[in-house]
Amino acid sequence: MGKPRESWSKQDKEKQNLKKKKEKEERKIERKANKGSGLDDMIAYVDENGQLTSTPPDPTRKLEINIEEIEISVRKQEPGEPADLIRKGTVTFFNDSKGYGFIKDSETQQSVFVHVNGLVEGIKENDRVVYEVEMGHKGPTAVNVKLLK
Repeated sequence: MGKPRESWSKQDKEKQNLKKKKEKEERKIERKANKGSGLDDMIAYVDENGQLTSTPPDPTRKLEINIEEIEISVRKQEPGEPADLIRKGTVTFFNDSKGYGFIKDSETQQSVFVHVNGLVEGIKENDRVVYEVEMGHKGPTAVNVKLLK
């Protein structure tokens, strides 16, 4: 028996593989030749408008920014005077058996939740009261609730 002949497609594949190897070798030689300037070509700068540029920024136009003045999220609440925290209102609803109710603020007309644990004295509906507001799980909650005398 004779030697099997290579088919035409096998010859084409072999030529393609040789071509790929040659191109790979050429790219390798090119990379070695340009090795020193690689990092400088990769550096990018951001200008004052937020655009990418290849030139470094001008140091004379540099602005000094105070870190404490940067606000990332909600502004910090400044502590108010204790007199601002004490409010007056009227009990609109109070359920003695369940131990909760609502107070309507006399200034803002806002309804504030009150629980029996926040009471200093016993209250009932339509009583005028003095209270402080704290943030609870679901919103403002009245604490230190006292009858207004």
